[in-house]
Amino acid sequence: MTFARRWPLAFCFILLLTGLAPRLRAALPATAPSAQAPAAQAAQAQPAQSQPAAPQPAAQAYSLPPDRLAKAIALSRIRNILDIAGSLWGLVFLWLLLATRAAAGLEAWARRISRHRWVQGLLFFAAFLIITTLASLPFDIIGHHFGRSYGISVQGWGSWLGDQSKALGLSLLLGAPILLLFNWIVRRWPRRYWLGIWVATLPLLALGIFVSPLLEPIFNKFEPLAKNNSALVAELEKVAARTGTNIPPERMFLMKASIKTNGLNAYVNGIGATKRIVVWDTTAGRIPNDEVLFIFGHESGHYVLHHIPKMLAGMAVALFFVYWACAGFAAWLARRFGALWRLQGQEDGPAPLSSRAGFVVLLFAISVAGFLLTPASNAFSRHFEHQADVYGQEAIHGIVADPQKTAVAAFNALGEAWLEDPNPSPFIEFWLYNHPSVQTRASFAAHYDPWANGGRGQFFDK
Repeated sequence: MTFARRWPLAFCFILLLTGLAPRLRAALPATAPSAQAPAAQAAQAQPAQSQPAAPQPAAQAYSLPPDRLAKAIALSRIRNILDIAGSLWGLVFLWLLLATRAAAGLEAWARRISRHRWVQGLLFFAAFLIITTLASLPFDIIGHHFGRSYGISVQGWGSWLGDQSKALGLSLLLGAPILLLFNWIVRRWPRRYWLGIWVATLPLLALGIFVSPLLEPIFNKFEPLAKNNSALVAELEKVAARTGTNIPPERMFLMKASIKTNGLNAYVNGIGATKRIVVWDTTAGRIPNDEVLFIFGHESGHYVLHHIPKMLAGMAVALFFVYWACAGFAAWLARRFGALWRLQGQEDGPAPLSSRAGFVVLLFAISVAGFLLTPASNAFSRHFEHQADVYGQEAIHGIVADPQKTAVAAFNALGEAWLEDPNPSPFIEFWLYNHPSVQTRASFAAHYDPWANGGRGQFFDK
């Protein structure tokens, strides 16, 4: 939901279930390849425009010079291939762990190490997380290589590997116990375990949003925004007052992103006591403050419009049915392949899925569901992002001289910084984009003027 950051939270099972691991709200900015394009939503939200009889301009709202355009098209193809291939490889790898009996062998190894069941579980899931991380590492390496080649990333390989190691450490520290908890639920309630896992998932999702700002300093350096950008803080306070987001200057931070990337970004994250605004140092001073205000207005919209509780409610409903369906699918897989995968006859309990290796079957089933439901999840996100775009443009009305021009300029700056293709494939937008494409967003912003001819905005009267 943010204008982008890349860091992996360690609630591995939660992220895997929701199809976000290991890139929770992070791969690229909301205006870059992880973007979205619901033109129909934009049309629904667009009120009467000023000068309706004027012809449409020939130039696109978002465009790139020829050399940057060629790079954007090439890089977008690479990103899309890596995204889809990486997702498919994740499914194949889980299947191979089962089909080669590696999962069963890993469980046997854990039993030889310790007699204590909980120690066995922690060893098994820690090894599982390490193995799956290593399996996905080639795709991450390729992605970082091209990020450096195209000038998006300036992070050296040593620093990058350090971040990967930190992410894995968090996965082991937090993810392994969570997986152990859910595996225990399967053992404790073998017939209705999916309901127990669903109940346990909900508070963990909310907790993940709450603690994310507390974990970010592990990966990046932060300092008070007022330290070197007091003028920007004063302007941000105006937007905060207009939107009622109640983020005081002491919760406004500058992130030292320039040591890792040339990309632009600003975002709001956290909830309650951890809510804060973060502006990358590549953004502050690189684009006009008016454009930063628009980005902040967009992010504020997520909070004012209650997108976080709505997102959690939507995920809760969706996961209820996903868990139920995946429990049935996993049970069928266990019956069909259990003997071949050595899932049956385990000491852990009468149900094959109650074993640690059997639990991998459930992970596989949920991963398949997450992959197939990616378009639906992204459509849900695109709707919220478009609403936030509208809110952000209205929030800066009266604060900046020209909200339309400011929003368009912000989208162009973000799109160019992250090299987003101005004309992505409709299928790619449908399947991969969790934000509207930059072209869609810039085009909408260029024509959105609800106050023309005495009109009013959707969220602000004036």
